[in-house]
Amino acid sequence: MNNALEVSGLSKTYGSFKLEDVSFTLPAGYIMGFVGQNGAGKTTTIRLILNMAHREKGEVKVFGLDNIQDELAVKQELAVVFDEIFFVDSWNIPMVERAVKGFYREWNSARFAGYCKKFDLPTDKKVKELSRGMKMKLMLAVAMSHGAKLLILDEPTSGIDPVARDELLNILREYISDGEKSVFFSTHITSDLERIADYITLISNGKVFFTGTKDDLLEHFVVVKGGTEDLTDAMKTHLIGLSSNRVGFDGLLPAAKLGLFPLLSDRFVTEQPKIDEILIYISKGGGTDE
Repeated sequence: MNNALEVSGLSKTYGSFKLEDVSFTLPAGYIMGFVGQNGAGKTTTIRLILNMAHREKGEVKVFGLDNIQDELAVKQELAVVFDEIFFVDSWNIPMVERAVKGFYREWNSARFAGYCKKFDLPTDKKVKELSRGMKMKLMLAVAMSHGAKLLILDEPTSGIDPVARDELLNILREYISDGEKSVFFSTHITSDLERIADYITLISNGKVFFTGTKDDLLEHFVVVKGGTEDLTDAMKTHLIGLSSNRVGFDGLLPAAKLGLFPLLSDRFVTEQPKIDEILIYISKGGGTDE
């Protein structure tokens, strides 16, 4: 299987924050969600992938090309959509195209016009007159009009209405439909990832907590709930994000450890968590996934 993105042992220190040994792989033709609480290291990782920051160690490859040694070739293969638009407010869409097309060898004006039409982008309006959803569509139209095979998105659906979000997710599904293109998608809106992501990389405190398929993530953990009188010291050791009060307790447990507690099926409730629940439990700390 060809890989669109390979990140190996990536490390970077900013003051008291340390991104440590971050590694994951995105196969070509799939969407990977990149999730974690604020300050976990998502933006730092993206900046290192784009060679916008100096890494201390590690390696990044895009379709087998080193992101530093082959930087110019790599940046022809990828496109980036951030959560803020960087086009001049007074530009209209034709002016946007004139400004960006010279940077890409494979820029396709017909494709760009097709995306603008498909996305119902008003070519006569200025950038500042577009809604946030329209601005995101414009950045996607630019990103997908120069033959890029890897699309990197940093919070693209933040702050836009559900209808516009649904349209953007459909655009991403269609983008990868040929099996050759891939999407690396950083977002706080985990419901979007539950709909479209094939792979999930979860980062916490600068380290990869989990990386694999979305189904594997959801099957990797269970939420355990029960009465406080049944909460043993052994369970406290393994439960992640444990919360307890006089009524009961709940916490996240690696599914592989269910066998350590044979009474779980009889005395406790176990549920499959959603992605946002996993994030919440992990943010509380405690426990172990070893």
